[in-house]
Amino acid sequence: METQVFLSNQIKEAAEQLRKGHIVAFPTETVFGLGAIATDEQAVSRVFAVKGRPKDNPLIVHVSSIEQVQSYVESISPMAQQLMDAFWPGPLTIVFPQKKGVLAPSVTPDKDTVAIRMPNQAETLRLIEATGIPLVGPSANKSGKPSPTAVAHVLHDFDGVIAGVLAPEQSLLAVGVESTVVMPLDDQVYILRPGAVTLPMIKALGMTVSEKSASEQLSDSTLMSPGVKYTHYSPAQSVEVLVTNDSTHFIDYIDKVTGKIGVLAQENILADIQTHPNVVAVHSYGKKEDLHSATQQLYAGLRALEATGCELIVAQGFIDTPASHALMNRLTKAADRVHCFD
Repeated sequence: METQVFLSNQIKEAAEQLRKGHIVAFPTETVFGLGAIATDEQAVSRVFAVKGRPKDNPLIVHVSSIEQVQSYVESISPMAQQLMDAFWPGPLTIVFPQKKGVLAPSVTPDKDTVAIRMPNQAETLRLIEATGIPLVGPSANKSGKPSPTAVAHVLHDFDGVIAGVLAPEQSLLAVGVESTVVMPLDDQVYILRPGAVTLPMIKALGMTVSEKSASEQLSDSTLMSPGVKYTHYSPAQSVEVLVTNDSTHFIDYIDKVTGKIGVLAQENILADIQTHPNVVAVHSYGKKEDLHSATQQLYAGLRALEATGCELIVAQGFIDTPASHALMNRLTKAADRVHCFD
């Protein structure tokens, strides 16, 4: 199969491929998704197959309007409505009670709920509208690997395997890590996966909010985000994370290890360590204290360093704050160890 790169003036052609039951990857403000019609069981099953995704790992459904949600859920609580009004389109996925018999069974295996979001990406909203049906959209990477934030990342994993990938007009995705996943339940909102919509942002709506860790979710299957069971975001090499803004910590650490090292860090640290004899490749998060840029560059950096053939990746980590929380959630999952200096 030839994988076509669809431009923004070829959305009708991309939608036609989806309606034929094929897979078309699409951009969002978070990461690229592996798209298939959410009511087509064969197409959804192919998504699981090409990703190598476990069948008990549910998928997020992407819609093009708030009104579209009503066809796929049993009810919309006042809290869910308030969250949609505040953050959609945007990087927030909401877990709803599912309307049975509408979506393909594999979308939410053995679950009474469905996770839905409306992405803030013009081309993809037009694609969903042109297709006429919501799309599943797990990250367009092989399961367990770093998520894709560029067309080239998608083609690296799926060229010749899927029908196409829709290219965004802006090459850099606005967020760069997966959406926040929340579940409104009773009188509280539970954050099941952190993202760009943070706990303080939701709390500012006057809601009671708490975050459920992966271990808490695994012990209570009624509160579980897609993807929580399995390893994610990991390149082939081991990843060591150093939580520090001080390049001397990097130098001291690199002095003690052997082999070819790739470094993912902010510019101020790279300036001091990139000539170290053990360092064979670097990738910049961006300028010092720019956590937004660091989040955007996380997956691109892990993929770029993996491709260099270095033997170990040493990545800069950050003190956990609302601004760094989503980044550190993904980086910690990718890491073999995290070393805290700050």
